Amino acid sequence: MIRITDVAQEHFAKLLSNQEPGTQIRVFVINPGTPNAECGVSYCPPDAVEATDTELKFDKISAYVDEVSAPYLQEAEIDFVTDKLGSQLTLKAPNTKMRKVNDDAPLIERVEYLLQSQINPQLAGHGGQVTLMEITDDMLAIIQFGGGCNGCSMVDYTLKERVEKELLEKFPELKGVHDLTEHLHGEHSYY
Repeated sequence: MIRITDVAQEHFAKLLSNQEPGTQIRVFVINPGTPNAECGVSYCPPDAVEATDTELKFDKISAYVDEVSAPYLQEAEIDFVTDKLGSQLTLKAPNTKMRKVNDDAPLIERVEYLLQSQINPQLAGHGGQVTLMEITDDMLAIIQFGGGCNGCSMVDYTLKERVEKELLEKFPELKGVHDLTEHLHGEHSYY
């Protein structure tokens, strides 16, 4: 479910040595499955462990996950990175905004998952997002851009070189991607 690197485990172990005996960590998701989902890590004293929690035992620590957060923490990774600017914990959890779908799920669910988990996080840096409207009978993915993408001068590039390229590569059964957005330049546009 969650991978915690050895370096991160050592960091947590050092922090936990200053806490009440038996205290471990809790990994959780706030607003799981929504665009506002966020991951977090906190101390978990012994009296805060719930009967429905999942305990993940690592070499140096244990981590507890509540049952609501668990499905959204699949493929999550916690690391402790040191660079020229200092040290920090990094938590990557690609499935927090949308529960991971199986490879045999309907095409529309797999496409939506890819958009939400991989493409929209990239577009969010410019205040944009893309929404799947439908997949037509002739296998065209119909999308709509929103936020900073609407009216952006780079939207054609984003459509062809990012969205369409990635969707067609991942889902060869798709024949193309069409944008429904009426791109009107405005204050919300990125460029």
